[in-house]
Amino acid sequence: MAVQDAIPAPRRPRAGLIARLLANPGFQSLASRLPFSRGIARRDGAALFDVVQGFVQSQVLFALIELDILRRLFNLGPQMPEVLARATAIPPDRMTHLLQAGAALDLLKRRRDGRFALARRGAALLGVPGLEAMIRHHRAFYVDMADPVALLRGEGETELARFWPYVFGASGEIAPDVAERYSDLMAQSQVLVAEDVLRMIPLRGVSCLMDVGGGSGAFLRALAQRHPRLALQLFDLPEVMPEATRRMAEAGLSGRVDLCGGSFREEALPKGADAISLIRVLYDHADDTVSDLLAKCHAALPPGGRLIVAEPMSGGARPERAGDVYFSFYTMAMGTGRVRSAARIAEMCRAAGFDTVTIPRAPRPYITGALICVKAE
Repeated sequence: MAVQDAIPAPRRPRAGLIARLLANPGFQSLASRLPFSRGIARRDGAALFDVVQGFVQSQVLFALIELDILRRLFNLGPQMPEVLARATAIPPDRMTHLLQAGAALDLLKRRRDGRFALARRGAALLGVPGLEAMIRHHRAFYVDMADPVALLRGEGETELARFWPYVFGASGEIAPDVAERYSDLMAQSQVLVAEDVLRMIPLRGVSCLMDVGGGSGAFLRALAQRHPRLALQLFDLPEVMPEATRRMAEAGLSGRVDLCGGSFREEALPKGADAISLIRVLYDHADDTVSDLLAKCHAALPPGGRLIVAEPMSGGARPERAGDVYFSFYTMAMGTGRVRSAARIAEMCRAAGFDTVTIPRAPRPYITGALICVKAE
């Protein structure tokens, strides 16, 4: 007998009184007419419909980015739908639908003469480093989310698992083009992460910082600008090192950043740094890998050394949208990762031997949270 068949169906709803009232169609109809409740009913209805149509909104955004509509309007100014249709091989009537949708999402604005221009929100999107690349990258994520029940059940291989092979420890099998895509996407997306981490985490007294799993060194390049006297090390897979070498040379940091190729799954971390950073690393991995990595960080640091952890986090007892919706399902689709609350990460850090754990307030939790741990003297 199937497990679900063994659970008897309840004879009546077990929800509380308020929930039963709200779930009653007759009550909803009445609430939408009464003066004291119709405003709430309308707001709830609009919010629910926004959730229902959220996937369509994301796909409209994807189409605008994939067809370079925002960039075209930025470079050329307001345009008629027919002009954009010819440039993108989209039928004019369907281009009009896309532009209308973009205007409804406040990414574009429609002028009285029928031309469409870039709106403030659309211009802001172009100003966020790495956001266009991330939206294009979502093609793979959308495939995985097409059947969320299959994803929850772990049925079949996901597109994101194929995109991020480094997560599975295939350090000797990563094709150069895959490593380059990984490095490029991380380099772009970590610009804002670096900004927020450097706002939250003080580095006073640190002489050498090693960034573990830092890709091509986006975080270290931002760190180098803010702290010109700080010695820097980068530890990541050997396949990532050529791209890291190139990007460090372009930034004029070839002689300043010590590049170390290796896998933290298979070897101990180099010693010598009095601070280690894990920027968007832990949520890529399962608990056993994270526990092992935190123990290696503790072993590599001297007494009084600091560990910096920064990544999007679950809200824990107070669920929040970025961590518990987007990043939760993204890491699920990756196959091994998971988002954790700051409290859970702190617990794992203490289990690895760290003494003091501080959790600063994140200015933009949808970009990153952070915590800093200190090894006992």
